[in-house]
Formats: sequence, structure tokens, C-alpha cells
Amino acid sequence: MNAAPTAAPAEQSGTAGRPLPIIAVTMGDGAGIGPEVIVPALLNADTLRGCRPVVIGDAERLREAARILGVTCDIVPVDGPAQAEFTPGRINVVDLGLLPADLPWGVLSAKAGDAAYQYIRVAAELALNGDVHGICTAPLNKEALHAAGHVYPGHTELLAHLTGVEEVSMMLSTPKVKVIHVTTHIGLIDAVNRIEPGLVERTVRRGHDAMVRAGVEAPVIGVCGINPHAGENGLFGNGEEETKIVPALEILRADGIDARGPLPADTAFYLAGRGDYDLIVAMYHDQGHGPVKVLGIEAGVNLTVGLPVIRTSVDHGTAFDIAGTGRAEAGSMVEALRQAAEMSSAPAAAR
Repeated sequence: MNAAPTAAPAEQSGTAGRPLPIIAVTMGDGAGIGPEVIVPALLNADTLRGCRPVVIGDAERLREAARILGVTCDIVPVDGPAQAEFTPGRINVVDLGLLPADLPWGVLSAKAGDAAYQYIRVAAELALNGDVHGICTAPLNKEALHAAGHVYPGHTELLAHLTGVEEVSMMLSTPKVKVIHVTTHIGLIDAVNRIEPGLVERTVRRGHDAMVRAGVEAPVIGVCGINPHAGENGLFGNGEEETKIVPALEILRADGIDARGPLPADTAFYLAGRGDYDLIVAMYHDQGHGPVKVLGIEAGVNLTVGLPVIRTSVDHGTAFDIAGTGRAEAGSMVEALRQAAEMSSAPAAAR
């Protein structure tokens, strides 16, 4: 690759004359593939037609990624989104300058972990101040994050803390299936204990609202059971479906939300893949993540629902094994930016 992809001029207005949303793009762990997927994604013509992206990260690391990729572009430090200019071949970056010049690619680093935290902190501040409409995150490395003293299970919990939100949900989105999780980064036994009707109800409502915002006027939502075959009328488990899920579904249906279940998880995703459901509600991490990664990880996007602004991310990790080689695929980052733009309507302060 010897030149930047040809990009159309970035329009300042989208549909109905509304300004294109400003999206803060956090660089993630600088030792991983984040810089290498950000550069081509922000030069992509579709990205520039859909949003105004501003990277929160390290300008020199992005320049190094561009050199590795063989891409010619202008990576321009700016003080904030208001200073950014959106023209083909230009990448705007709020340059925190936290990474050492000799940071190796693909090696765990507490310095990179701390920098990744600081990128997210600044993006959250911009969102709360109303300076950006959404956040799109490149992957971080949890071990590096923890080594730097920032002990959070992942982006979802970190952003919830930084924005003062007590409860959010993780949603995974692919072209074939979308899934929202009732529980995520906890052990399976803990997940079953934590699931209760109120949490199920709130999760479904967050998923319903996100789908409506994305343009699905009356989403059909399939809600998984906990046990094999959704308990099969008490044959498996200890009645968890009847006590933890069914009461929530009754309330939701009474409010006009089309939430169906509890469904056997092994068939629910097949039905969603063929179009029977707009959204699947998974009870725990692997129940949702496994099928999504089979049905569409190459174009998968991770969304956090319930924050003051939408947050999207690629659905892959830092890929230390290929970082710095120029072999990372940017398709998921392009899709994450597209969905951030699609679901970001107004700055947090304006809501």
C-alpha cells in the first residue's frame, strides 16, 4: 500500500441538514494493533461521509503505524475537536504524548496500559462536556491496564465509572445478529446468582431503546434462558427461568415491548441469524459471545448501551502477535465508526 485510499471530501452535514456527529476515537493499547486499524479506518471515504472523527491518542505512534502500512497522510495534533479540520488525507489527534518513542510492538507494557486509560478518560470528559457525540474505542489490553494500576474488567466498566453511570449493558453487533448481555465479565456461577427480574428488565429496555434509535421502529427481541433448553419446564436447573426471567418479560410485554422467551440459546441464535429476531438477550458472557464470533466477528462491533453517549468498539483484541506488521484488518473499525455515527444523535450535554 503506497498511498492513502482515495477519500471523498468530508461533508459537514448529514441527512436532513444535521451536522455530522463528532466521534472521539481512542487509540487503545499502543503496543497492539489499534494504531494500525485507526489510520486506514479514518482515511476511509465512508467514514468521512458519516462522521467527524478525532483520535485521542499519540500522534507519533499513529505516524509510525502509517509508515508500517505504507500510507501517506497528514496526522495533525489538535487541542480539541473544535480545532479539527476534516479533509481527505488528514487525521486529527488530541495528542497526549504518553508513549515512549521506543515502545515495542506486541509486548505487554504498563506504560501503554496507562496511556490507554488516559485516552479513555479524556474521551469521557469530552463526551460529558458535550464536545463529542459518541466514542469509538480501539482495543486495550486488560493485563496492561491492570499493570498500570487501573483495575477494571474492560472498557464497559471503565467508561461507566468515568461517566458516573451505575449500570450499562454490552451489545455485540454483526450483520447477521445483534446480542445484548445481562451479565458480562464475571464467573458463570456469579452470573447465575446475579441474574434477577429487575436486571433482565433493565437490560431488555436498554437494548430496545438502542434498536429504536438505530431505526428499528418495533424491534423483536428474543430472550435466552439460563439452562439448556431454557430449563425444559423444570427438567434442567432449579426453575431459574420462571423466577429470574419470566416476571421481567411479563412487565415488558405489558409495556408494549416485543420480548419473547425464555428461549433455548442453541436455537435462538440460529433463528436470529435468519432474521426472526432483531436482537437476542444473552444471560452471560459466553452465551452471547460464542455465537457472535462464529456468525460475524470479521465485521463485529462492540457497543456499550446506557452511557450518556453511545460507545462502539471493534470486536477483537490487541492482537499482539501481529502488531507492528501491517497485517491487521481495519474492517471492524470502519464498521464501529459507522455504527457510532448512526447511533449518535446529540452531545451528552444537549440531551
